[in-house]
Amino acid sequence: MGAHMLALLPFETPGVPGIKADFSQDNGWVYLIKAVLILVFLLTSVLFALWFERRLVARMQVRPGPNVHGPLGLFQAIADAVKLLIKEDITVKAADKVVYIIAPIISVFCSFLVFAVIPFGPEVRIPFTDFVTPAQLTDFPVAVLYILACAALGVYGIVLGGWSSGSTYPLLGGVRSTAQVISYELAMGLALVSVFIVAGSMSTSEIVESQTAFWWFLPLFPAFILYIVSMIGETNRLPFDLPEAEGELVSGYMTEYSSMKFAWFFLAEYINMINVSAVATTLFFGGWRAPWPLSAINDGMFNTGWWPILWFVAKVWLFMFVFVWVRGTLLRFRYDQFMKLGWKVMIPIALAWAAAVAIYRGLDEFTDISDRTFIFTFLGIAAVALAASFLIPEKKPEQADDDAPFDAFADGFPVPPLPGQQLPPSPRAGRREPVAAAPAELTDHKEEPGV
Repeated sequence: MGAHMLALLPFETPGVPGIKADFSQDNGWVYLIKAVLILVFLLTSVLFALWFERRLVARMQVRPGPNVHGPLGLFQAIADAVKLLIKEDITVKAADKVVYIIAPIISVFCSFLVFAVIPFGPEVRIPFTDFVTPAQLTDFPVAVLYILACAALGVYGIVLGGWSSGSTYPLLGGVRSTAQVISYELAMGLALVSVFIVAGSMSTSEIVESQTAFWWFLPLFPAFILYIVSMIGETNRLPFDLPEAEGELVSGYMTEYSSMKFAWFFLAEYINMINVSAVATTLFFGGWRAPWPLSAINDGMFNTGWWPILWFVAKVWLFMFVFVWVRGTLLRFRYDQFMKLGWKVMIPIALAWAAAVAIYRGLDEFTDISDRTFIFTFLGIAAVALAASFLIPEKKPEQADDDAPFDAFADGFPVPPLPGQQLPPSPRAGRREPVAAAPAELTDHKEEPGV
């Protein structure tokens, strides 16, 4: 691979400078039709995702799954949607009514915005006409920043929904979601920086165009793995579904929602799964480009026309399979483990990787070919040193005197003992000891036969 994998590729920029797609022929009606098609695609994808997830997890757990409503249970998702529509809509008395209603709308609205800049394919010709248009709603030179902004704004719906419910569990779920997004969106953004460096653009159409020879997940594999982990944490999915951990918070920020307001949160979660899968496809998996060797047949005939839309959808559902696979395989993290993974592992690795790619690109631009062996040696040593740093055991805090009694109420509220600490003897145990030591005739009250 070498320097040729990370070299900038020349781009043609028809229409607007900084982007590959040419929207010069599009008008208001074309934009409206594209927006409606994207909306229909997302809604039908959510219905299919509900069936897909339930069937796949059922197979992993050796059980039938939905198999009654329609062939192979395909109508089960429609039945679930209708059930949510006709359920009683309850509004909590203690809730802030306006914010309580607006919160799920914010979440679902922000989730719909991401696909505006996702390219489904190259230019396509509308059947029976000579009209040619890109298979993309719009694009601009900082499209990926727009995606990150939409994802960040979507968490406001979760936070406001938890706060406005006027209940403890939803509030804790909203606070957890805030901390989760802050930590994992940093790691996600840093993972995408290396893509910007090697592609030379933040436009989604140009990033796809830069993957003509190879897909970026190959030379940027560490960034790809970081993004995969971050996207699962970003969407609050197992094993990172701490904001709605049913074992701790009932249902987290959605606890006090029912009927359609609950459905909006539910819809936003699944659309966000499709969003991050589409971003992974666009930035790392070649976008709409056909996989090799299909891409080499007849001068790339499978990368023209309507074929690319098929490849794009197939790649998106490959990442959706990863979501379901992880859910059916891994257990939920503890919250401290989850935050430690984000702040102490993923963010340092993402920073080091982005710095290494930036150094390599700079040295590759201003050094000769003979110097590249030194560059690779330097980066290899740095990577090994970084990996070894995680093997160094942490210095454990000094343990308190084991003889000192542990006071669970020392800070004003009960806390569980830490490892190695012992709770003081229970006063109930002292009252039970005399009863246990009493003679049997005083504690045995069995009735004699015939009484």
